[in-house]
Amino acid sequence: MKLSPIIVLPLLLGVALCQAQVSLNNMELGLCAGGMNYMGDLNNQSLLGKPSPAWGAFYRQKFGDRWALSLSAAYGHVEGGNPDVIEKRNLSFRSYIAEAAIRMEFNFFPLGKGDMHFRWSPYVFGGLGAFAFNPQARYTDPAVGSPLWYDLRPLGTEGQGTPDYPEREMYETFQIALPFGVGIKWHISRTVTLAAEYGFRKTWTDYLDDVSTTYADPDIIERYRGTVAAALADRSGEVEAGFRNATGIKRGDDSLNDWYAFFNLSLSVSFDTLFGWMRKKKCN
Repeated sequence: MKLSPIIVLPLLLGVALCQAQVSLNNMELGLCAGGMNYMGDLNNQSLLGKPSPAWGAFYRQKFGDRWALSLSAAYGHVEGGNPDVIEKRNLSFRSYIAEAAIRMEFNFFPLGKGDMHFRWSPYVFGGLGAFAFNPQARYTDPAVGSPLWYDLRPLGTEGQGTPDYPEREMYETFQIALPFGVGIKWHISRTVTLAAEYGFRKTWTDYLDDVSTTYADPDIIERYRGTVAAALADRSGEVEAGFRNATGIKRGDDSLNDWYAFFNLSLSVSFDTLFGWMRKKKCN
């Protein structure tokens, strides 16, 4: 008989808790909030682009005063547009990102409470993550008359998924990432930790912003995806009426994948504080 992960995981966590009752102070739950930004075709390949709000939650298991393992989930969005790299390109986007990751943390100083420990320490981290994203663009369709946000992937703005561009496949919106970065932790008390960090995410997609290669034939896009898709594939006509970029010229830079970053403040509390009240008191 196969056991569902929904049943197995709580059982394993219960066993771990039973075996580690004396070290509940080494297990933490935390929340974090900050911002996300990205590096890609629509911000001149700079991580100093406009940040957008993001937040998350995490579980941290400490192994002594130097090492820790962290499981985290985060949600936010990145955005960009109107760079001067390609004249009259006039492209813009936003992309919501949901991320889950596992990582190791290393404290440069022995972090703890006592004569031989520090109350604060810089740290580095690295791990493996997965994320889902959904690039969108805001556009006023003359047939609708009001601005709306359109999902860009289904529109195939660079000819993806059309018979005339068989080499351009529809990109996947679920991807792997490598999170890594730096931060600093403060022990506010024996059971509460405050941290500030900046972390980068290396990805293997160039489509966080839906921009990568060259302009496809707008007539082909309109034939297979409709007038809105053709309009969002080349928005230069919104800058200069009647202007259209030539088919085949550079729309993005497919030699570099997109990156994004998550910088935040976090507050974590030990299991000893959260669940210590559940311990049975001994009889007098």
